[in-house]
Order: sequence, then structure tokens, then C-alpha cells
Amino acid sequence: MTNRVLIVDDEPDIRELLEITLGRMSLETASAENLESARRLLSTEQFNLCLTDMRLPDGDGIELVEFIQTELNQMPVAVITAHGSTETAIKALKAGAFDFVSKPVDLQILRDLVNSALKLSNPPPISTDSAEKVSPSSPSITGSSPLILALKAQISKLARSQAPIYISGESGAGKELAARAIHEQSSRNENPFVAVNCGAIPEKLMESELFGHLKGSFTGADQDKQGLFQAADGGTLFLDEVVDLPLHTQVKLLRVIQEKAVRPVGSQQEQSVDVRLLSATHKNLAQEVESGHLRQDLYFRINVIELAVPSLRERKEDIPELAENILRRIAQENGVEVCQLSIEAMGALQKYNFPGNVRELENILQRAATLCENNIIQESNLEFINTPTTEIPAHSIGDTNLEASDSSKRGASDTSIELDEDFSLEKHLEAIEIEAIERALEETRWNKTAAAKKLGMSFRSLRYRLKKLGLD
Repeated sequence: MTNRVLIVDDEPDIRELLEITLGRMSLETASAENLESARRLLSTEQFNLCLTDMRLPDGDGIELVEFIQTELNQMPVAVITAHGSTETAIKALKAGAFDFVSKPVDLQILRDLVNSALKLSNPPPISTDSAEKVSPSSPSITGSSPLILALKAQISKLARSQAPIYISGESGAGKELAARAIHEQSSRNENPFVAVNCGAIPEKLMESELFGHLKGSFTGADQDKQGLFQAADGGTLFLDEVVDLPLHTQVKLLRVIQEKAVRPVGSQQEQSVDVRLLSATHKNLAQEVESGHLRQDLYFRINVIELAVPSLRERKEDIPELAENILRRIAQENGVEVCQLSIEAMGALQKYNFPGNVRELENILQRAATLCENNIIQESNLEFINTPTTEIPAHSIGDTNLEASDSSKRGASDTSIELDEDFSLEKHLEAIEIEAIERALEETRWNKTAAAKKLGMSFRSLRYRLKKLGLD
């Protein structure tokens, strides 16, 4: 069945250009010159996509976007805006537009937009083969609490748009998982999903990493390099900790968003890119603007729609399901049997507040699965970085003697940790683990079998931990 596109524009030349372009893509078109005729056609005929100008004789394109969202919410609609009218484009996206294209219309950008939109109108059937390709260990948003169900519903809706999304939430809450879910449910899911932590890139290399560079453009540039925007072409680029971008890079990022083109370092030519931008940070964006760390114009471009990811302590009813999935993944990665949580251990997890969210839960269970006996995780195998609000003790590794010895050496530091900007939960837990293992090995004169027994784990588990921690 041939796809049909409705073109709404009061300029005959623009309508003709769009009709010719879409006709060459083997698409059928119908045209309307104002809102009234567009509504009439939409009410009497079926279309797979609507392209509308923003300025119409009897209204504007946003009115048509809202009409389609109300009456035909499964049909994507894209707006054609005047060059540089950023505010208008943002209003259209917030109203529910799939995407926008600026005048003068770049025909290649238009073709990409139309192809993406039609994928939403004609999703491929889900086959058993594609279902089998989904690994049980693939990261996904787990849970059935009201907050998570609302999050999943919002993700499904946002996936049908091309609007930039800002994902807010605490560290470890699952912001990247939300970004991946948006990508996987979108029309871009067959193309790359590229995630980058902006805080992990040296400032001097930031522009090269994002936009690419040409050979000889700076010292050490011995060959052309593709940037992350080019790598994500046709797909989704996720900028985590976006406020860590230097201000001069923020200026260039703003232009890329507006022009949908990048200029590699050392190049005089811009390259068109078709990328959906998702961004995130655990910081408060508005406060970062006030403090001068984030440009206000960039703030309005990346924060078109906000998606809030709840913390784990706000959805504790999801902990059993999360823990089961994490333990299953750990077992699969290590080629061992799946560990089970005792009733006491599960109770301790559900009483803990998890300042590190799901990431902290994963670390706790990773360590507990290594230390437990008979594949049953006891409460004593769990180690928290601070005391739960219900007075569950923060246990450490090993038997009673080792625990007492360890605590006497470290004092109360384990339960009074300063969570400053440089704090890393993973490194902290790793340091505790290394200290306990080294102490056990020293006390047994490096007899690994005896050390494993002292630590309350199997010899195989100790050997795995030694290798992972670089102690072998």
C-alpha cells in the first residue's frame, strides 16, 4: 500500500516542490492551502504523515499539530519553520510535532525526516526471530511500580517524536537505560545509539570527540577522525552530564542542533547529520544556568521535554524484581548458578535507602554473590555504605573475628562517608573488598584455600575476585 502525505502550505511554489520531492520517493500527496481545508482532508481521508507550514492564512501550524494529536495521535506531523526561528520550532515540538525542517528546505534533510516518520506509521511486525534476539541480560527498565509504569508510558510516547529530551534523575537511577529505551522504541532503532559521558572527555579533546577532525588540524591529528555526531548519524546521541561541556563547546553544540550539521575541527565545510539528541545530568539544569555553567539558549534547546527517572528509594516495591534480574545476569556473566536472597537479606535491601540507586544495588549484589555460600545470599553478605534508616547494621566481609578486626582498623568511616563530587561508590566498595582479601591472605600466609574459607567464599569465587581486582 502506497504511503500518503498531506502537505499544508499557502505558497504554491513550496507545495509544488514538496509534491515533486515526495513523488520521487514513490509517495502519494495531497495539498491544502490553509487550516480549514487541511482539517477537512484529515477528517475524510487517511494519511501516513502531515507536513505543515507554521504560518497559514487562517492560523498557524501548531493549531494543526494540536488537532492531529487530539484526533489522530498515531499520525506523525512535521512543521516547516522560517530559518532560525528556534522558539517556534520548540513550541511545535512541545505541542507534539514529530520534527521540524527549516526554510529554505534542505531536500536531503526532508527525505530523512519523511523516512523516519513513515517508520512510525508503518512499524515492522514483531517476529519470533526478533524476539529471540533479545538477550535476557540486555539492560532494560525493570519494575511494575506506579512510577515505573508511568515512566514506561512516557517513554513510549516520547519515542514517537524527534524532539530533544532532557533526562533528569539521581546518579545510578537509570538515565542511560531510559535513553536506550527511547531509542529502541523509536524509528531510529536500526541505527546507532551512541552514549558519551561529557565529564570523562578532556576539555582539549572535546570538540574533536564530538565533531571529528581533519588530518593535520592540530598536533597529533595524524589522520581524519569521525566525531560522535557522525558516528550516531541516523540514530541517537546521548550526552550524559551535558553540563560538563565547556562553554565554547556549548556554542558549537547549539549550532549543530539548529543547523543539523557539524563542522569537524580544521574543516571549512559543514557536514549534514541526522541525529536525535538526548541529554542528562544529575545536577539541576536551571541552577547551572544561573551559575553560568550552562548557556541559557542551549538550556532551552536540550530541555524541550523533560523525562524524570525516579530514584530507587521512591519505588522500593521494584527491588525484588530488580534483584532477581541482576543476580540472573551476574550468574550468566560468570557461568555459575543463580544466587538466591534469603528472606532476611531481601528485607534488609528493602529497608535500605540506596543513595547510589540501582547502580549501588548492582554493586552490593555483585559482591554478595561472590561471598555467599551455597548460592544463598544472607544478610551478613550485604554491605551498605551507610546505615539504613531502620537500623540495619552495615556488615563487612568475612567471619566475626575478621569483621571486628576490620572495623577496629577503619573505625566508623564506613558509616560516615562524605558523598562529595569525586565520590565513586564502585571504587569505594572495591577498596573495601581489596582490603579484606589482602588481610585474609596475609593472615593465612597467602594460602588461597584457607583465605577463601576465612572470607566465607569458595576457592573458585576467590580466584575470580583476585583476577577481577588485579590481585593475582
